[in-house]
Amino acid sequence: MHSQLELIFLVLFATILAQPLGKRLGQAPAVLMTAFGVVLALIPAVPEIHIDPDLILPLVLPPLLYAAARRTSWRQFADNWGAIGLRAVVLVIVTAAAVGWAFHAWYPAIPIGAAIALGALVAPPDPVAVSALAGKLGLPRRLVSVLEGEGLFNDVTAIVVYTAAISAVVTGQFSTWGTAREFLVSGVVAVVVGLLFGWAGSTIMRRLGEAPWQVALGLLLPFAAYGVADARGGSAVLAVLVCSLYLTDAATDFSDSDYRLVGDSFWEITEMLVTGFAFGLIGLELSTVLRDAGPEWPRYLGGATVVIGVVVGLRLAWLLATTAIFQGWWRHRDADEPYTWRETVVTWWAGMRGVATVALALAVPLTTADGEPFPGRTEILFTAFAVVLFTLLLQGPTLPAVVRATGVHADTEQERAIELRLWGRVLEAELVRLKQVALEEQLPEDVYERLRDGLERRLAQADPEAADRNARVATDRTLAFTKRMRAITNDVLDAGRAEALAARREPGIPPDVVDRVMRRLDLRSRSGAP
Repeated sequence: MHSQLELIFLVLFATILAQPLGKRLGQAPAVLMTAFGVVLALIPAVPEIHIDPDLILPLVLPPLLYAAARRTSWRQFADNWGAIGLRAVVLVIVTAAAVGWAFHAWYPAIPIGAAIALGALVAPPDPVAVSALAGKLGLPRRLVSVLEGEGLFNDVTAIVVYTAAISAVVTGQFSTWGTAREFLVSGVVAVVVGLLFGWAGSTIMRRLGEAPWQVALGLLLPFAAYGVADARGGSAVLAVLVCSLYLTDAATDFSDSDYRLVGDSFWEITEMLVTGFAFGLIGLELSTVLRDAGPEWPRYLGGATVVIGVVVGLRLAWLLATTAIFQGWWRHRDADEPYTWRETVVTWWAGMRGVATVALALAVPLTTADGEPFPGRTEILFTAFAVVLFTLLLQGPTLPAVVRATGVHADTEQERAIELRLWGRVLEAELVRLKQVALEEQLPEDVYERLRDGLERRLAQADPEAADRNARVATDRTLAFTKRMRAITNDVLDAGRAEALAARREPGIPPDVVDRVMRRLDLRSRSGAP
């Protein structure tokens, strides 16, 4: 027990160190953590980590899916439903079938149902891996949006196909209509559960009032949606997504600066630790795979190579074909889908597998209903890990080079133009409301002018270029003066914070009072108020 806790602590500690190391090396921390886990797994003195495979997805996916959903919106999915549907549903089914056929052809003794189960668990690219790798490379937003949308929804399809295939092998019975009906029921139940928890959660959050309480409830709701949907025969992953997207959208109505400050910090830390642990776990489970395979594990390399070739090659063929067929329609709709072969290559190489693949592979039953060993379980486990390690440790580290070689990058000027327009809308809304308040309260003209100048000054502090283009009041000298005043203000605020922190060490001054004052100082600093 103690050795397990020590190992978990070591992985979490390494997760923290992987952040600055990844930045220095130009690699995603997820890749470094996977490599670290592999190294640990190959050291005989390191104990195997024992986590029930049935608990991996319920413990890891809800917080990671919620963290990812907070960065997106319903509108983003609606704008890209065509591309996401083709990949998250159709491509997953096609990949499961193709891998199943190839794996069965390589191992004729393994039933086609078991082979399709392997195909289903290696078919979906991992949303966490995509966010950790593709999101930090300066890719066009349309590519990242579709990659993340694909990663968030493809697990729904994969788990339904996987469950049906496993059930067919275990019980010896399979029904196409039954599987289709299960897919439909699973989706309906998941949407209902997700909406119910999202609505109930947002209603309660509006009445809680305190940001820590709201964020704590936001942490529990995805786990609750996952558990209830899973127990009622629904897609637990889809339920979490629906719940998370609902809460994210509803938060725009009741959230304040406290909620955003606390929530952003909390979820940034949570996502970092859970992601690092998940990818470290992937590497650590290599010891379990090698133990099950035994000394004859090299003989499984041939089948694993074939499956890797099918998974990687089919994704490229699918992207090229769908881009060629639907290019005109997508371009006409201005949808977020790659149009050039360069963007298609980047999208192809960004299809890393991860947490869901490992969890489903480890969850393959040991025996069938009649007590016989599950056919091909060792081969399935080994092949699944080979696919994950190939995509994470080869595609992941080389993805930045592929991006540089293809010259694919975000249109920063367009994004900057959007941001500037948004700053202009913000300032206009503030000035309109200020004018209304001035009339309602009958403010003196000099007070109104002072308040208006303050709003424009705060905009200049937040984004001088936006203030320059939209307010039309900032000259080079004014901007330089604004920067100087901001530096002086920060210096003064730092002195106040230092005095408050010094008081924390003095007798007779309660630390919680100091902390409360510090929080207000920090909020004042973030708001730009003098």
